[in-house]
Amino acid sequence: MSFIKNIKADIQSIKERDPAAKSGLEIILTYSGVHAVILYRIAHKFYEKGNTTTARIISQFARFLTGIEIHPGAKIGKGLLIDHGSGVVIGETAEIGDNCLIYQGVTLGGTGKDSGKRHPTLGDNVMVGSGAKILGPFKVGDGAKIAANAVVLEEVPPYCTAVGVPARIARKNKVRNSDLDQIHIPDPVSQELCKHINMIEKLSKRVSELEEKLDK
Repeated sequence: MSFIKNIKADIQSIKERDPAAKSGLEIILTYSGVHAVILYRIAHKFYEKGNTTTARIISQFARFLTGIEIHPGAKIGKGLLIDHGSGVVIGETAEIGDNCLIYQGVTLGGTGKDSGKRHPTLGDNVMVGSGAKILGPFKVGDGAKIAANAVVLEEVPPYCTAVGVPARIARKNKVRNSDLDQIHIPDPVSQELCKHINMIEKLSKRVSELEEKLDK
C-alpha cells in the first residue's frame, strides 16, 4: 500500500472509531497520534533505503513533537489509531497489523535477553489499553485485547483478553475488537475470589446439614 493510501486509511480508522473526531481536517491538524504515525511512515521510507541517520532524526523530532516514540525500523500496517498517545514506545523490531488501537503509555518493547527479533508482533484489530507493557518477541493474535496496565510476557492467542501483572488470559471472544472499551474486561483475580467464595458457601451449607443430622 502506498504512503498516501496508508495515511488515508489511518485517518478513516479514526473517523470510524473515535466519537470525538468531527472531520478529517480536524484529525490531521489536532491528533498527535496521526502526526506521530505520518512522521513514522516518512522515517520508515528512509530506514528501508538504508538512510538510518535521517530516519532516526525524523523519529526523534516526532517524539519531541508528540511524546510518542516509534522506531523507524518498526513495521506498521494500515489504520493504526494511537489514542491520546503520550508515552507510547514502539521498538525497532515491533510489528503491528491492520486497524490496531493503542492507548497512551503503551510499550511494545524488549526484555534485553533477545537478539535479532526483540519486540512483539500485534495481529490485526488488536486493542492495547493504557499503560500496558508487551515485552518480548512473541505474537499477540488477531482481535486480542490487552487490558490497561497489563504486563504481557508471552503469546496471547487470537480473540483473547489478557489482564494483570504478569498478564493472564481471562476470556476468549470470537468477536472483532474494534471498539474503544477498556472497562468491560474481566479481572481474573476477582473471578478466582468469586469462585472460592462460592465454594466456601457450599461447604458451609454442607457442614450445617451434617451437623443437623448428627444432632438428630
